[in-house]
Amino acid sequence: MKPYQLIVFDWDGTLMDSTAHIVNCMQQAISALELPSLTDSAISHIIGLGLDEAVLTLYPDADQNLITTLADKYRQVWLNSPHETPLFENARELIQQLADNDYLLAVATGKSRRGLDKVLTATGLTDYFHATRCADECHSKPHPQMLEELMGHLGVEKQHTLMIGDTEFDLQMAHNAGAHSLAISHGAHSIETLQACQPKAIVDDLHQVEQWLNNL
Repeated sequence: MKPYQLIVFDWDGTLMDSTAHIVNCMQQAISALELPSLTDSAISHIIGLGLDEAVLTLYPDADQNLITTLADKYRQVWLNSPHETPLFENARELIQQLADNDYLLAVATGKSRRGLDKVLTATGLTDYFHATRCADECHSKPHPQMLEELMGHLGVEKQHTLMIGDTEFDLQMAHNAGAHSLAISHGAHSIETLQACQPKAIVDDLHQVEQWLNNL
């Protein structure tokens, strides 16, 4: 019997090569509001958080008005962007292979529901996922709510659940929910940051995810 029944993916930086696009959209929003400038590195580090939490991390002294204003401006820039963000190489093949092997598949993301539905539709992957949770309908990562709701909804115990993500927030969420985690290093956070969270393993790309699962 395979050790995992449910595999939960983060989206941005894990399945979709969107880190640079997210950073660019946030930089545009910051510039439009004439806020103090930030480095691309600082912005990439907040990818994975819910948008309000991300803004507060970038601007710790922000009041609720600024948080709402910048979050709304970012959403506007992102949703109106003509840029098509690609899936990582092997993403589609991995999801198909996991589905063929009867894994339950889910997404837990810092994106909004509107944002996730948009990219799921654009990529044609909607029907592969048995359930999804977004940051505007749950507590932001690393709070365990998203994972706990997915496990409860799909009837899978935490020891049979694997969270796959590219940020410390994904790995910390898995730990907080009592689930296992697998880190992938092609996204927003460094290998050193990922190692500090003690995932089951760190892989370089999505092709290695399938190899790792097959070797269990």
